[in-house]
Amino acid sequence: MSEPTITAPATEEKSAEHYAFVKLSKRLRRQVGNAISDFNMIEDGDRVMVCLSGGKDSYALLDLLLHLKAHAPIAFDIVAVNLDQKQPGFPEQVLPEYLTSLGVEYKIVEEDTYSIVMDKLEAGKTTCSLCSRLRRGILYRTASELGATKIALGHHRDDMLETLLLNMFYGGTMKSMPPKLMSDNGQHMVIRPLAYCKEKDIIAYAQSKAFPIIPCNLCGSQDNLQRQAIKTMLQDWDQRFPGRLESMFRSLQQVVPSHLLDGRHFDFKQLNTQTEVVDGGDVGFDKPNLAKRYTGQDSAVLSILGEEITITELK
Repeated sequence: MSEPTITAPATEEKSAEHYAFVKLSKRLRRQVGNAISDFNMIEDGDRVMVCLSGGKDSYALLDLLLHLKAHAPIAFDIVAVNLDQKQPGFPEQVLPEYLTSLGVEYKIVEEDTYSIVMDKLEAGKTTCSLCSRLRRGILYRTASELGATKIALGHHRDDMLETLLLNMFYGGTMKSMPPKLMSDNGQHMVIRPLAYCKEKDIIAYAQSKAFPIIPCNLCGSQDNLQRQAIKTMLQDWDQRFPGRLESMFRSLQQVVPSHLLDGRHFDFKQLNTQTEVVDGGDVGFDKPNLAKRYTGQDSAVLSILGEEITITELK
């Protein structure tokens, strides 16, 4: 009996999908490597505790760090940690089976934070704040028990942008998630290797890798989260105004204190005409220099915060 033949279109489609995945993988690995290098996140001899929730981000984080571990010029260890919060219906066997299949060292920490959160918060209130504080304390304790020198979290570029806008809109501060920070108790270093990675890339990567995703029915099902509203707004901007999120993210890396209002970070009181011009002087109302990103299309139109501005106007 002859084997079934594979048609050319099917073969071409499969080849195109494989090429797209390889390209995506290389991009994510490069971005993770750059973030780790730029902020010195992982050093030779580190023991990195990867916090694995069962969501797409933490799965991608573990997968990308395992690849880095196998190819990096430095030696470091990885231990995956999951906090089983005793949420109703949580599939306890999924993560142990997955991690065992990878041959990864892991620890499942069982703490009934779900009951605590449900008991302490009023009906209709969001659970994220209290849940986050409880998780953080448990993870810090676990890191000490395991001798971990770094705690890796799966927050990505979009999480950082969402946090920036949340703090601006609701907290009255201009701050985001840093790529590297000291833990609350001052004993641990927390890192975010996915800092340069886009959420839509991580979604595509997780789908291609077929990670056994575990939905969070504690916070993921809440429809009154301010973060969810911000996420929806950013996703809309990304679709309607390509390049806007990239520009916003670059702004986190190009802060100009002399053109803001915080006297703690720039000494406005001592500024006078006898001092040197700082950061270009009075450029606060200059049009943004975006034209250099486009060539040969002087009549093209850019969308800036919902307004149409031609390139010729920017020159």
